[in-house]
Amino acid sequence: MHSIRTATPDDIPLILDLIRSLAAYEREPDAVKTTEADLLRDGFGEQPRFECLIAEVSREAAGFALYFDNYSTWRGRSGIHLEDLFVLPRFRGHGIGKALLARVAVRAVERGCVRLQWDVLEWNQTAIDFYRGLGAQFLDEWRIMRVNDEAIHTLAALEPAR
Repeated sequence: MHSIRTATPDDIPLILDLIRSLAAYEREPDAVKTTEADLLRDGFGEQPRFECLIAEVSREAAGFALYFDNYSTWRGRSGIHLEDLFVLPRFRGHGIGKALLARVAVRAVERGCVRLQWDVLEWNQTAIDFYRGLGAQFLDEWRIMRVNDEAIHTLAALEPAR
């Protein structure tokens, strides 16, 4: 039997371990630059930028969901972006991922959100099949655009002098 609870500041080392496990699963084990201080500041400070749920089996961490608010200008309402959904391999196949996603959906419904969205790697067919089985749809006409690190500074430098 599993349970889901809201993460607390005491969970920060666990959350970071789960993020690292997810990065390894997604074939990017060295990509995580996040620190415990980052998670404390951004998840549990005065103005939290994300929320996190922890799934447990017999009081042992089994997975997590980390999400934050977004906004639809076309719908005039907020939504939720699910940044990470991850279940440790030994706990898969027991409904934990579905339960985490359902709990995030409950939060979206409680807040009057008009959408819940997330990204999935194109090679992760297991996840794609899982999400489709829950009613999720691909937005085939949309592509994710991103600038990182130095590219953000380069773009910001294009602003005309004030």
